[in-house]
Amino acid sequence: METTERPVLVIGIDDSSHSFYALEWTLDHFFSPPKAKPFKLVIVYARPPPSSVIGCAGPGIPDIIAHVDSDLKKAAARMVDKAKQMCKSKSVEDVTVSVMEGDARIIICDVVNTHHASILVVGSHGYGALKRAVLGSVSDYCAHHAHCTVMIVKKPKY
Repeated sequence: METTERPVLVIGIDDSSHSFYALEWTLDHFFSPPKAKPFKLVIVYARPPPSSVIGCAGPGIPDIIAHVDSDLKKAAARMVDKAKQMCKSKSVEDVTVSVMEGDARIIICDVVNTHHASILVVGSHGYGALKRAVLGSVSDYCAHHAHCTVMIVKKPKY
C-alpha cells in the first residue's frame, strides 16, 4: 500500500518583521484557500544561548545567565504564539513549531535534513555587504548549505 505523504516546507523565523513577513507571504502563497494544503508546514525558531548575550565574566554571572535564559525562553514563547496565531488566522492548523537553542544557520539546516524538507523559506533582513559580512547572513548560509530548494522572501520597501 502506497503512502502519499505531503512534502515538507520549513520556514525559519526570528523576532524580526522580515521573518514574519516571510511567514505571512508563505501562508498566502502556499496555503491560502481554495488551494489544497500541498505541504506539511514546519516552523523553526532558533533562540540564542544565554552565554551569547552576555559578554563578561565574574561572580554574579550564573544569576545573570539564569535571568537572561528566562527572558530568552519568554521571547521564544512569544514568537511561537505569534507564528501559531498567524497560521490559525490563515486556517493552517497542521503546523509543527520547534524552538531550538543555538546558531540559527546550523539549526535551520539541521531541521531541513531531519524533516527531509522540499522547500526552505527564510526572510531577508536586507543587510548591505558590510553588515552581512560582520553579522553573517542566515539566508545566505542556508542558500549554500540546505539540501533543498531555498526561497528567500524580501520584505518590500514602502
